[in-house]
Amino acid sequence: MSDQSHDSRDNGTTVAEAARVLGITEGAVRKRVERGKLAAERTSDGRLVVYLEGGAGDTTATDTTRDRPRQSRDERHEDRYTRSLEEQIAYLRSQLEQERAARTEERRRQDTVIAQLSRANEEQARTIRELEAPAGPPPGERESPETASEEPEKAEPRPAAGEAQEAIQRPWWRRMFGG
Repeated sequence: MSDQSHDSRDNGTTVAEAARVLGITEGAVRKRVERGKLAAERTSDGRLVVYLEGGAGDTTATDTTRDRPRQSRDERHEDRYTRSLEEQIAYLRSQLEQERAARTEERRRQDTVIAQLSRANEEQARTIRELEAPAGPPPGERESPETASEEPEKAEPRPAAGEAQEAIQRPWWRRMFGG
């Protein structure tokens, strides 16, 4: 606080007004008063009156410029923090894109396996149908009467008609393993 006498009505301002004019916080104004960088005095009712011009070497310009680096340091910190967040977002986006690509590839592989299993299932069903089909020659390749008469001694005894019908209706696995 200054020992100089000032007319508080002419040059003095409140701490809040001084902070607004200087572009700093009220706490910064009070600290400057404590350090003797700004002239000030207490009124009879205990309020602090700050003198922005004159006193302590008219420090308005120098004090304001001294606060700017502190603000720019804060701004630099905020910029670093913002850049850090942006980098994290970019990293997470790349991770998400990689996961999506991996998931797409996994789906393709699953589709391929399903298609292969479906084809194998169809082939197996066709094979089962062939094995369960009647044990005679296919319809287009039936024996001609001449071939049957040429080799009568090689003819095998044929089962009765009822047994042949039963063999055709029974599945192959029952014929093989009984049942």
